[in-house]
Order: sequence, then C-alpha cells, then structure tokens
Amino acid sequence: MQALSNLSRFRKQLLALLLDLFLLPAIFCFAIWLRYDGLHIGLLRQYQSLIIAAPLLAAPVFIRLGLYRAVIRFIDHKIVSVIMLGVAISVVAMAAVAAFFHVHELSRGVLVIYAVSAIVYVLASRFLARFLILRGADPDAEDAIPVLIYGAGKAGTQLAGALLAGQTYRPLAFVDDRRELQGAQIAGLRVYAPQDLPVLVKRKQIKEILLAMPSLSRAQQRKILDALEPLRLKTRVMPPLSSLLSGELQQLREIEIEDLLGRDPVAPDPQLLARCIQGKNVLVSGAGGSIGSELCRQILRQNPRRLVLLEMSEYALYQIQQELSKISAATELLPMLGSVLEQEKCLNIMRAFEIETVYHAAAYKHVPLVEHNPVAGVRNNTLGTLAIARAAMQAGVAAFVLISTDKAVRPTNVMGASKRLAELVLQAFARQQSQTRFCMVRFGNVLGSSGSVVPLFRRQIEQGGPLTVTHPEMTRYFMTIPEAAQLVLQAGAMGEGGDVFLLDMGEPVRILDMARRMVHLSGLQLKDENQSDGIEIVHVGLRPGEKLYEELLIGDNAEGTCHPLIMRAQEKEIAWPKLEQILEKLQYACNHADQNLLRQTLLEAVTEYTPQGEIEDFVWQVQKDKTLDIHPVNQLH
Repeated sequence: MQALSNLSRFRKQLLALLLDLFLLPAIFCFAIWLRYDGLHIGLLRQYQSLIIAAPLLAAPVFIRLGLYRAVIRFIDHKIVSVIMLGVAISVVAMAAVAAFFHVHELSRGVLVIYAVSAIVYVLASRFLARFLILRGADPDAEDAIPVLIYGAGKAGTQLAGALLAGQTYRPLAFVDDRRELQGAQIAGLRVYAPQDLPVLVKRKQIKEILLAMPSLSRAQQRKILDALEPLRLKTRVMPPLSSLLSGELQQLREIEIEDLLGRDPVAPDPQLLARCIQGKNVLVSGAGGSIGSELCRQILRQNPRRLVLLEMSEYALYQIQQELSKISAATELLPMLGSVLEQEKCLNIMRAFEIETVYHAAAYKHVPLVEHNPVAGVRNNTLGTLAIARAAMQAGVAAFVLISTDKAVRPTNVMGASKRLAELVLQAFARQQSQTRFCMVRFGNVLGSSGSVVPLFRRQIEQGGPLTVTHPEMTRYFMTIPEAAQLVLQAGAMGEGGDVFLLDMGEPVRILDMARRMVHLSGLQLKDENQSDGIEIVHVGLRPGEKLYEELLIGDNAEGTCHPLIMRAQEKEIAWPKLEQILEKLQYACNHADQNLLRQTLLEAVTEYTPQGEIEDFVWQVQKDKTLDIHPVNQLH
C-alpha cells in the first residue's frame, strides 16, 4: 500500500469522493434488498430516483462538514459524530426528494437501513484507509519502538497522532488514571487502567513508556514515576505541545532527577526579587560558574541599570557574556577578568560603576579537590570573601550577599570550614558598621552544577556502568539551580545585617536510591546476585572530607520569614578583634604553605570543624614522606 500512502492530499480526497459516489448507490440497493428480502427490476425502477440522489445529496453535505478535508492518518473518534450528522442530513434530504418525485410506497425501513449501512460504510472506509496509509508510510514498522503513552488527554492524543505519522515509535496503547476513559478507543488506541500495566507491557512487548501529562505537578509526576519504576522500562517525558506542533519529536526527553524529587516550586515574590536589583548597579562574582551564571540570568529579568560580571576564567566569562548579551539589550553588561582576592581591583570596579548590590558566588566548592589543595581553597573561599567584602564596605555598597553551603555546618572538610569562616567574616563586618548590609544564604547541592553526581551517573549509565556510589547510606539535599538562584535573590532582599538564611531543600535523598531509580527508568537492569547482566553499582568509599549526610543549621534556633522556603538563623559569631588575629594567622599559613598551621587555625576559628583524617595536600604528603625517608621513625626517638 505504499502507492496509497504516497498519493498527494488532493488525490486522496478525490479518491474518497469517487468511492462514495460509486458505493453509496450500491449501499442503497443493499438496503432495498434487506427490506424486501430480494431485489428485482420493479423495485429498482420504484426507487431509481433515490438511488441516483443518494450520492448526489450525501457528497455535498460531507464536503460542507469537512469530511474530505480531514487528514486520514490523524482521524479519531471525533469523526463518528461528523459522519452520523452528515448521513442524517442526507437521509432527510432524500425523504424530501421522494416527496417531490412522488415516490409511492416508500418504505421508511429502507431509509433506516440505508442510514445505518451508510454510517458503517463511511466509518469503516476511513479507518481502513488510515490503517493502510500508516502501514504504507512506515514499511519498517516492525523496527519502530513499541511504546505506551501514559496520559490519554489532549497532550497524549496529540502525541499519539504525531508518533503515528513518524517512523521512530509505534504507540500501542494508552494508560490513564481517569476511569471514564478506561476502555475507550482514542486515536485508534485502547485506554487501559494503571493496574493493567504489568500484563500490558508483557503482552504487547512494550519497550518504552512516554509520560504525556505536562500539566501534572512535580509531586503527582513523582507518584507516577514511582509506580513505573518496577517495570524496568525506559521512560521519557513528552516535550511541550509547542515542540509537537513544530515536529520536534526528537525532544522527547529522558527522565531528569528533577522529575524524581517531586518538589513543586513556590511562586516568587516579585517585590523581593526586584528590591536590590531593579534600576540598580549590580556585581556578581564568579559570574561564569553554575550558580553565578544563573544569578546573572535572573538578575537581568529584573532590569538592573548595570550588571558587572567578575570572573577569573576567561572562557567562562566569554561564554556568559555572550549568552547574556542576547537576553537583554537594555542593561549595560560589563565583563571583568579578575579574582576576588584582588581587593584594590574590586574596589576600583565598585567605585567606577557605583555598585549598589554584590552577589558573591565565587568559590571553590568541589570537596575532594579542595581537600587536596587546601591553601587554594582557603585563599579563594575565605580570604577572597574578606577582600571583596572590604572593598564593598570602602565603596559604600548597600547590600552584599554571600552564597554559602550546607557543608559549612559542622564541617568535616576544608571547603566547608573555609566557607563557615567566610560567614564569620561577614557577620563580624555586619557588627562593625551599618552602611553595607551583609547576609549569607546557605543551601545544599544544586542539580546540574559542576561536580554534581547526577550527570556523572548519566554518563556512567550510557557507558554501561558501573555506577560509583561512595557509601550506601549517603544522603544529600538537592535543589534546581534556577530555584536556588531565585531564592538567593529574595533572601538577599530580606537581610538586616549579619543574617544567615537557610533555604528549605525538602527531604534529603539517598544517593543509592537515586542511582537505582536512574537505572530502572532508563529501561535497564541492575546487576546483583539474582541478575548476572545489567548495570553494576560499586561502593567506592567516602572521598577525603566527605560526610554521610549534610545539615543546614548548626543550632536549633531557625525562624521563619515572609517566604515559606526561606528561614533565618542566628548563629554563634566571633568578635572582629579576635577574628582579625585568626585571619592574619590564616594569611601567614597560606603564604608559607604551612599546612599544620592552616589546619590549626581553621580548628580555632570554626569550633565545629572535625577533620576526618590527616592533611590531604598532595605536596605536603610527598614532603612528609621524604622527611620520613631521611629520618626513620626509630631514629627520631
């Protein structure tokens, strides 16, 4: 039937019209035959005017109702009502013709049988043509992926029609929670109940499930994904309807970790978002990083007068400057290559461009890397914050917001300790003066940031495994980058001076559970004692400085704010005179790469800091080993 599929649309319409003109008279004769249990020349002469009128009356009605304009491959149950209406109008017209031509002994039974037969014929012919066209359009239908569509609403129906027109997927059924739809036929596919899924998948040999319910909340979507996980089938999410309309079916996306978290975003407060940004001069440090770049995107939406991008990576700065220049032409964008450690440069930038708000996102945050390079981590995270905060005070900046981390709470690593010390610096400065409002926003892992476990797992799954999980009991808080940046902007507007804001990260997620779900929803099996083939999960042990779980609060004195996802904590501080001495020792330790003094100073400043092992600095370890080789242990005693 390839020839039928390749016909132009006009020729298909003409073919349908000619078939109706030829077959409707035959159907009328069939109705006469059924009514009178036979057909002879006398009956044909009696009804000849109606036999001729049948197609001539029906065709114009069908044309007017748009039956011939319908694209055969996309017809569904809605066409039934059109056909029934068209046949009914034509039959009424035939009765009028019979009265006009004085057809005697007209049997109403003939018209009833003709009406029913005509409806059956027109419906059957259209759906048969649809079947033949789809088969002809896809000669390799056996190679198409058999899929099931979860969601039989408008989005699911449009998705089914688009898939049937293509060659990649072969939809075989719908599944929907709504009982009124279960058992119905939509777009030629039967709708089943969710409890039928295991049998349905096995019977129809389903390979993938397409979730076509874009209006669901994250919590509702997570509930469905939880139910789908035991099926061990690859699950994809339908793109927006706009993508379907443009034919971009390749955008059917994989399940993202955001889909598994089940966290519904809270609408932002427009006044809080705009308070420190709209019409103001804003600087973002670390503007090319994952958090810094998203802060820049959202800051631009609030129409600042000027946005200064401070970044020490030339490539990252170029990338974000190019991207932002396409978003808004109204805001002046100023890319600045430099480090937050350059206090004089930061001061000159802030004075020259009259900066009013600073979002300080520049930081080294990869725990094992900072653990192996503690001097660089402390310089950037602590001393860099000290330098840019001093510049902000000298330049008369109104608001300064530090992007902190949950690893600053009872830290077990240098990264966390250096960020907690940065918080202490800002708290001390907040008590020393009142011109610049300093505050900190503390949150956990963001999805998609550099070093995030999610893209790592995805790459490992694509490579066939194994998935490397540090510890079976490790848990982490997760939040999307856009949500975190949005909350940071709102929290910064609430600061009164020295505030530590905590973002509600939802429930912690066990990393092992996340890895398992990502494997299952990719349509793959986990390798275990019962399954020899599949993706293996390997426990590699905690890396230097890592904790099994993270916290957001040191004490228990958090209080709510006007935003449901932002809390305020008042935590222990260090007076500036004492903190200044600690920072001087820290500066000396960094300048002389004195690892012992560096750790001792961090322990003195951050009393909750509990390192898990020895100093991990690569150079220090080599030097220590050489010292031991020269002075054996037995000779040192």
